[in-house]
Amino acid sequence: MSYDLAVWEGERPADDRTAGRVFDSLRDRYLDGELALPPSERIRAYASALLERWCDVTEDEEDTSPWSTGPLIREASGPLIHFPMRWSMAEEASAYAAAVAQSMGLVCFDVQRNRLRP
Repeated sequence: MSYDLAVWEGERPADDRTAGRVFDSLRDRYLDGELALPPSERIRAYASALLERWCDVTEDEEDTSPWSTGPLIREASGPLIHFPMRWSMAEEASAYAAAVAQSMGLVCFDVQRNRLRP
């Protein structure tokens, strides 16, 4: 079981419902559609910041990484990254990921609860 977060560039939506619609639109356009783009500079920097705290799961020899898939950057396209984490580490890792997103001026969305974070 995993816990998913989505982080994207843009203005913070006014409420959770709007954020859900924005996420659905971005996911359809950049992840599920034919428009696969290299990650934007800001999303690449965001993923790098997460990997400074915990290594990529592809390099995790001690089973300490919270990321469920790897390389982490492969979960990004254009202005969006949608990534899963191990349920057992989700509380700590998602709080950190949300704080990093906020510090970088990015929008963070809890996919399970359909709500903005923090």
